[in-house]
Amino acid sequence: MNICVFLSAADLDERYTTPAREFAKLLGKGGHTLVWGGSDVGLMKVVADGVQEAGGRLVGVSVQFLSAKARPGVDEMVVARDLAERKKLLLEKADAVVIMVGGTGTLDEATEILELKKHGHTDKPVVLLNTAGFYDGLKEQFRRMEDEGFLPRPLTDLVFFAEEPVGALAYLEESRGVA
Repeated sequence: MNICVFLSAADLDERYTTPAREFAKLLGKGGHTLVWGGSDVGLMKVVADGVQEAGGRLVGVSVQFLSAKARPGVDEMVVARDLAERKKLLLEKADAVVIMVGGTGTLDEATEILELKKHGHTDKPVVLLNTAGFYDGLKEQFRRMEDEGFLPRPLTDLVFFAEEPVGALAYLEESRGVA
């Protein structure tokens, strides 16, 4: 399975890097391919290292203004013209999406895939990996959107909230019928 991971390129502390590394190793050991922003810095590097060390494939989609930070030695690297094209390519190459901790770029990517699902333009499974309670506030906001009628589909149709890496990958494998 090609699993797109939206996440930060920032250098973060162990409460975020340890679960990210764990997820990456599970992904690689499961024979899956990481599809990610292609950066060789911060949390993006942690995840790419973990997948590669565990035998998984790496497919990066960088963007021109960040191409100097692109990871060398990957299975495939594409450089998009801009962020809009990057998001489009990331989603085209993915069978499933995992949203990990990140900033505004990650949030932008996350809301785009959820909007596509809301309108029936994709059926790819989406997991929000709520490491160290990072997305507790967003989870509450999504529930409020659902409760107050802002979502035309049940929240559970749009995103699965996982608290641990093993639960995130198990959900994706089950939803895609991968053993």
